[in-house]
Amino acid sequence: MAESAPLTLQTCTSITDIPQEDWERLAGRTNPFLRYEFFQSLEESGCTTAETGWQPCHLVFRQGSVIVGAAPGYLKSHSMGEYVFDWAWADAYQRYGQDYYPKLLIAVPFTPSRGPRLLLEDSLRANLSGGTMAELLDGLIGQLGAHSWHLLFPDERDQALLSQPDQLHRIGCQFHWHNRDYSGFDDFLAQLTSRKRKSIRKERRQVAEQGIRFERFSGTDIPDHVLSAFYVFYQATYLKRGQRPYLNKTFFTLLRERLPEHLHIIMAVRDGQMIAGALFLSGADTLYGRYWGCLEEYNHLHFETCYYQGIELAIELGLERFDAGAQGEHKLVRGFEPTITHSWHGIAHPGFREAIQEFTEDEAAQVETYYREAQTLLPYRQQDSN
Repeated sequence: MAESAPLTLQTCTSITDIPQEDWERLAGRTNPFLRYEFFQSLEESGCTTAETGWQPCHLVFRQGSVIVGAAPGYLKSHSMGEYVFDWAWADAYQRYGQDYYPKLLIAVPFTPSRGPRLLLEDSLRANLSGGTMAELLDGLIGQLGAHSWHLLFPDERDQALLSQPDQLHRIGCQFHWHNRDYSGFDDFLAQLTSRKRKSIRKERRQVAEQGIRFERFSGTDIPDHVLSAFYVFYQATYLKRGQRPYLNKTFFTLLRERLPEHLHIIMAVRDGQMIAGALFLSGADTLYGRYWGCLEEYNHLHFETCYYQGIELAIELGLERFDAGAQGEHKLVRGFEPTITHSWHGIAHPGFREAIQEFTEDEAAQVETYYREAQTLLPYRQQDSN
């Protein structure tokens, strides 16, 4: 009966308006950024609210009374914390006296990591065209009083659904590390050219020579004082740039309580004092390096804490990939390989839509050239890139 009913798209102002069993049926429990508890913690901690510019507006697809799909959504009043930068688009709207905000963002807040965004039942996905999905989203922004919709960092299945000639498509480039069945860090180094291998060993040695060692904590075994110290370091990263951090300590405390199986913190220690820290989340096959901070600068400490320690953790956990975050060409010479990322955009204003279409096409040509050039700079003896 549900399959013959018309498909409708609605929104919810809180993740708790969606039954947890329905969300988990669609999203699973292996990707930390799609866990029900992740969004619940963001909302309860006050990190995603109308006041912060991240008003929850989660999507729910129904056939009759049955939930057949969902997606994390937010009504945004700014473009911060997204990592697909559209400030120039917003400025253009303003110059012509048009409103760019609010906009509907279909994404995981503060998380530039590829993954499922349209959480659809297989039967619905098989019978749903990209044109129909775009029509549903176009209609939704009209109902919400928004001027555009943006779907960021989708996986291959969502890309296949959204891909159509007349849809605005934007690409970017990140750098990810791939685990080729390494049994340890030295196995990884053995795949690099001699010069790069020596360079990484030198960097790691110089960190150790500064008297810095590392301690690892996971899940519910993360003590309060470690979580508190990490949050100080995390805050410092933003305060150094004159910004307020997106996340508060309550969120990280809830993360430890509700998703301990995904959570890892690595602390740098010198003379018995914690001097820097990095937080990682692990999924079914990927380690995600998300947040880092320090109070004082030490030679190569960032590379060691965020990258080399992360690589060791990914190998130990038997994970296939290490996504250490957006941007960062410095990752390339350390074995992280270029990866194309995607986003899809629906712009209501026809004139701006045409201009943005031209922009994304020009930008794509530049990104593809950059991607190809980056592949030639990989430090591997045999460039077997993914």
